[in-house]
Amino acid sequence: MGNALSVSVVALDPVLEAGAASTLGNSPEVALALPNEPARVAVVIVDQVDRPALDLVTTTREQEQRPEVVLVATELVAAEARQAITAGVAGLLRRREVTADRLVRTVLSAAGGDCTMSADLLDELLEHREGAARPYAGGPGLSDRERTVLRLVAEGRETEEIARELCYSVRTVTTVLRDITQRFRLRNRAHAVAFALRGGLL
Repeated sequence: MGNALSVSVVALDPVLEAGAASTLGNSPEVALALPNEPARVAVVIVDQVDRPALDLVTTTREQEQRPEVVLVATELVAAEARQAITAGVAGLLRRREVTADRLVRTVLSAAGGDCTMSADLLDELLEHREGAARPYAGGPGLSDRERTVLRLVAEGRETEEIARELCYSVRTVTTVLRDITQRFRLRNRAHAVAFALRGGLL
């Protein structure tokens, strides 16, 4: 268990909290943090993405350890997903999509700096952006290659998977992501996806 990822579960409903904790506790890759123990990732479970839910995300992110947040919501539409990403969420799941394996993979991806969501939610975000979000006006945007790589990152693909799908080398994918984060002064890949969505670059 020494190398297991420390994860906490935060929910307004104690039944949901217990269920998620039980699901995560069955994975050898995850170690559940005890109350008041630091965690690298926090799974936040809410019914809807409203102001109290976003406040809960912000409060969780402001803990001393500054955990990455995976948000699980009963309902989740594009506008709410955008608000969650802006609040610092690194993983988005609808409750109906959650399986033990998918939850663990999303948690591990968040810990690795990736921003993960389902492909259909990403498509909704991009459709919602059309004609609504203001395009980035701070200089050159993203190339087609950079946009394609970031879309796959947002779907939760690992570097090796992206390289296989696009017929690139792993080094090329890594270089593309590094160039994006350096050009826009971003912290990591999750920050890059969030920045691109908010700025209308994707």
